[in-house]
Amino acid sequence: MKNIALVVFDMAGTTVDEDNVVYKTVCKAICEEGYDVNLEQTLIHGAGKEKLQAIKDILQACTTEKEVDQQANLIFKNFKKHLEDAYTIFPVKTFDGMEDFFKVLRNHDIKVVLNTGYDAKTANKLLDKLNWRVGITIDGLITADDVKEGRPSPAMIELAMKQFNIEDAQQVLKAGDSIIDIQEGKNANCGMVVGVLTGAQNRALLETAEPTMIVETLVELQDVLV
Repeated sequence: MKNIALVVFDMAGTTVDEDNVVYKTVCKAICEEGYDVNLEQTLIHGAGKEKLQAIKDILQACTTEKEVDQQANLIFKNFKKHLEDAYTIFPVKTFDGMEDFFKVLRNHDIKVVLNTGYDAKTANKLLDKLNWRVGITIDGLITADDVKEGRPSPAMIELAMKQFNIEDAQQVLKAGDSIIDIQEGKNANCGMVVGVLTGAQNRALLETAEPTMIVETLVELQDVLV
């Protein structure tokens, strides 16, 4: 068992139960521009990524569009407005036992950081709806706005390590519900990289990225970590 000092958990689909509203909203925004894209395609090609990049990748993979940048920027602008409206009315909640799990980890001197492909405004809106506070519920939050490169770049994990003076990535566990989360953790050379089945992608997809382990829910890691 590795000596884990820092956990970096994805938000939507991993710690936050929002019923894939973000990817449903991405899909809606793309289809509004006349493309025929479904939710399954959106999850396969967009899950876990910074959302503008996700839209570009979906357009490239699922449509005949060749020059995607202009269309992606338009779709992204509409997506942000749709998502703000959705999160205003949508009953966002946590997965069972999440806050107690955070508390147990922090009581065992394991830092808890959330990271996300969302921008800071969206991520903080989620935290506000859940009444989660940095320094009280969790130790840190890192968003797509905090780094130059999104997942699968290790930049967000490396920033979390820097914030808490952790030099050895083998002391870090990364967990998320998408292949891109697993790739991010591997690129950061994390000691443990965990796939979670509560969100965007199923076991068969996650297994293709070869994580350290796959769990049904994040709180199962309590038995592994403490």
